Amino acid sequence: MVFTHIPVLLTECLQGLQLKPDGIYLDGTFGRGGHSRAILQKLGPHGRLYALDRDAAAIEAAQELADADPRFHISRANFAELSTQAQQWGIAGKVDGILLDIGISSPQIDDPERGFSFEHDGPLDMRMDQRTALSAQDMVNTYPEDKLAYIFKTYGEERFAKRAARAITLARAKAPLTRTKELAALLAAAIPGAPGHKHKATRCFQALRIAVNGELDALPAALNGALQVLAPGGRLCVISFHSLEDRIVKNFFQENSQLPAFTRTLPLTEDELQARYGDKLTLKLIGKPLKAGEAELARNIRARSATLRIAERVGVAAEAAARRGF
Repeated sequence: MVFTHIPVLLTECLQGLQLKPDGIYLDGTFGRGGHSRAILQKLGPHGRLYALDRDAAAIEAAQELADADPRFHISRANFAELSTQAQQWGIAGKVDGILLDIGISSPQIDDPERGFSFEHDGPLDMRMDQRTALSAQDMVNTYPEDKLAYIFKTYGEERFAKRAARAITLARAKAPLTRTKELAALLAAAIPGAPGHKHKATRCFQALRIAVNGELDALPAALNGALQVLAPGGRLCVISFHSLEDRIVKNFFQENSQLPAFTRTLPLTEDELQARYGDKLTLKLIGKPLKAGEAELARNIRARSATLRIAERVGVAAEAAARRGF
């Protein structure tokens, strides 16, 4: 099957990265390459784009691009390994821009065999990296009831997490749960309330996907890796699709965009700042969080929940000087 993927907030990402024709860039979530191809169009013959993805289908699509364009390089890896991969490529500390488009891609949602969506019947899989052992089917059929409830509550923010978990444990006692439609119908019956514009299984499916793929653990590792990989002045653009992800990105940006608190009675000179904190990497926030406009939403309704945050990597000494007007 052929699946399409419309890159979200594409114009905003290209502007946020401040692309230089001869720059070095990294796409930590290749997907089907919508963002990557647009970046390559802006680069000159000496520019370079490196990319990561853990999905076998994404790597297959990326390899075609790598074969056709010598400026592009791809590795199969989780974006949590961003720093390690950059070191292997020899670009750590030299990258002019990093893009992270977090979460699930449209081809993953639209392929019933991947098991991500309750709208299509398929196996309860939900693995972004098919090499990993744990699937959603394993989780719903073997995890204790209280652990399932925790997953639904924490990762899906499901109000009726305990009822959902209870329904699953009662059903699997009769026969294992193996199909997405089966689980979706079970959750819809267990969760109170009339059907609305959002399927009642939405939050639980989201929670299972996050848990299966360790997404909220991988994100902080990727953000910390980006700080190690970016060159001074390099840009970090992160697109998130739900509040849990965006909260992590927001907090990370804020925590790394401020200098350590110094007492007013003990001022430090520029040299002292460099000596004490020169190895601490910090960020400067660029603009406000961006959302898709009406024109984009008309073309791609899946962009409605996307939030783009942009930051620039600066050293402590440089930031201190900028604040003092040097």
